[in-house]
Amino acid sequence: MNQRRPFLNEDGIRLRLWRRALGLTALAVSVGCLVDASVASAAEAVGGAAQIKSIPLAQIFTFLFLMLGPFKIIGPFAGLTRGADAGLSRQIAIRALAYSTVALLLAALLGETILDKYGISLPILALAAGIILFLVALQNMLQQFAPLTPNDREAAAPTLSVAMTPLAFPTIVTPYGISALIVFLALSPDLQSRLLIGVIVLAIMALNLVAMLLARPLLRFLGVFLQILGAVLSVVQVALGLQIISSSLRMLWGS
Repeated sequence: MNQRRPFLNEDGIRLRLWRRALGLTALAVSVGCLVDASVASAAEAVGGAAQIKSIPLAQIFTFLFLMLGPFKIIGPFAGLTRGADAGLSRQIAIRALAYSTVALLLAALLGETILDKYGISLPILALAAGIILFLVALQNMLQQFAPLTPNDREAAAPTLSVAMTPLAFPTIVTPYGISALIVFLALSPDLQSRLLIGVIVLAIMALNLVAMLLARPLLRFLGVFLQILGAVLSVVQVALGLQIISSSLRMLWGS
C-alpha cells in the first residue's frame, strides 16, 4: 500500500488537475457550441418579425434561459451573500425571485402597450436588445482580465436590500431579457402561446431560485467548471448580441 504513495506527489496531482481542467474545457466548449446552434434561429427570429411565429418553444426556452437563467447568478449571489448565514441567504434568494417575477410580469403586461403608444417597431426593440446584450457580454468578458483592487476584495455585510439591487436588477432581470420577452409575447399568435411563454419564464425563475439556494455547494464542487462554462457562455452571448443586431438591421433595410 505504501508503494503507491509516490504517485500522489506534487507533479502527479498537478498533472491530474490539468487533465480535469482540459476535460472540463472540452465539455464546456461542447455545451457552448450546442447552445450557440440552438439559439441561432431564435436570434434570427427576434430580428425578423415574420420568422418568430414559427420558432419552437425549446428554442424560446434556450434563448430566455441565456438572458434570464441561473448561470450568470451563481457567482454574484455567492459574493453578495458572503458571510451571511443560511437563513439570511435563503431570504435574499426568495425576495430576489419575487422582485424578478413581478418585474417580468409587469413587463409582459405593459410592454406591448408601450410599443403601440410610442410607435416602436419590433425590429427597433430587437436592435436595442442586441446592442445592450453585446455591450454587457463584452464588458463581462473584459472584466475577467482586469486586475483585482483592494476594494474588490472587501465585501460589505450582506443585507436584505441586495435582493432588490443588484441581485434582482440587473443581475436576474436584464434589460435585454425584458426586451426579448416583450418581442416573443408581442408576436405570439394566440393566448395559448403567451401562456406557454409565461410557463417557460416561471420555470426559469424556479431554476434561478434553486441555483441561488445551492450557490455555495455548486461553487465548492463545480467552481472550475462553472468558470469555464461562464467564459464560453460569455462568448456565446457576445455572438448572440451581434446576431440579433445583424438580423434587426436586415429586417429594417428590407422594410
